[in-house]
Amino acid sequence: MKPHILLVDDDSSLLKLLSMRLEASGYKVSCAESAEQALNIIDEKIDLVITDLRMEGMDGMALFQQVQRIQPQLPVIIITAHGSIPEAVTATQQGVFGFLTKPIDRDQLMQTLEAALASTSRSEGKWRSNIISRSVIMEQLLQEAEQIAGSDVSVLITGASGSGKELLANAIHQASPRKKKPFIAINCGALPEQLLESELFGHTKGAFTGAVSKHDGLFKAANGGTLFLDEIGDMPAPLQVKLLRVLQERQIRPVGSTETIAVDVRVISATHRDLEQAMQDDQFREDLFYRLNVVNLHLPPLKDRPEDIPPLARYFVEQAAERHNPRVKNISSAALQVLAQASWPGNVRQLENIIEKVTALSTTPVISDTAINRALANQEQVIPNFNDARADFEKRYLNKVLHITEGNVTQAAKIAGRNRTDFYKLLKKHHLEAANYKHL
Repeated sequence: MKPHILLVDDDSSLLKLLSMRLEASGYKVSCAESAEQALNIIDEKIDLVITDLRMEGMDGMALFQQVQRIQPQLPVIIITAHGSIPEAVTATQQGVFGFLTKPIDRDQLMQTLEAALASTSRSEGKWRSNIISRSVIMEQLLQEAEQIAGSDVSVLITGASGSGKELLANAIHQASPRKKKPFIAINCGALPEQLLESELFGHTKGAFTGAVSKHDGLFKAANGGTLFLDEIGDMPAPLQVKLLRVLQERQIRPVGSTETIAVDVRVISATHRDLEQAMQDDQFREDLFYRLNVVNLHLPPLKDRPEDIPPLARYFVEQAAERHNPRVKNISSAALQVLAQASWPGNVRQLENIIEKVTALSTTPVISDTAINRALANQEQVIPNFNDARADFEKRYLNKVLHITEGNVTQAAKIAGRNRTDFYKLLKKHHLEAANYKHL
């Protein structure tokens, strides 16, 4: 069935043009020349609303707020003139899926529209039910995740601490043919070397002091399913060698045993570290890196996807209220705007902690911006680790020189004091495309 799009605009000529364009692309389209008329049309058959921001009577933002009330899962895209961009940014901070500027670029229209529809269809799928998102950047990432879920390729998930790497790994497992088998996770930096080896590969009785009984290990426990190796960059060097052998031979040898055991396990690993730098520093094996990094999925930090903050915040309020304070029913728009403008060095985990705190302490049914401001001000400053801080600086620096040179790599590399090869490596590391900075 074709997705059904509702277009809302008091400019009949633009309404007709957009309608023709979308119908030619295979979509079913309904039109409304006012927000009031749109509210009479909206029902469960509408998959997406695209509305102008400035209209006579009820404007696009007011329409969005009404849509949120009657159908909170229905994505809304707002069309705005260039001079209204700050208002549109505020709208995305409050939960609007995205915005398009006039004159509307066809490619941008289709990309934003497809991402919005994908967010709706995927949210109905159990495989990604634990990932709450409506940003274009996350929807593109989830599309990649779903595409590779059906194969057995090794996946390396990179991203800052607290950004949701284990949730993404679990979603890939749930979308895979292995979903009925175990998903098992272990933090490779949380255990000393001998204990980590035993946890992964198992041990025989008496293999070492304290080994009073046989232990199968997580590779065997995950047989037929998925093993998630979190913080793989912190794995001790001797275990890196043993892990590489397991990945190559698909066999494990428990500690203290002379026998090997065949295992059928998909490995998904994750790290917040810069593994390419770790390889240069001889802290991570290059051959293991390439074995693990067949597909790389990079989870963006929360500050780079503020559109995700409102739905995440509402979800966390609902969960926290159920656990701690049933009188709390909602969070105000002003509070959401404060949250969307915060830097979130601790990412989604930090947002969840803040919401849990203010919900537990709230004396009113709606969480206010005052409560959020107080919680953020009182929170102990989260200092990123050195690698995250350096990576953040590098990305901001590269963004700046690419904007200055309008995507001219030769000039940008010259400003940075790097040769072109090194500069291209930095762009690849931070997932930046010079072409995106060229003046159009």
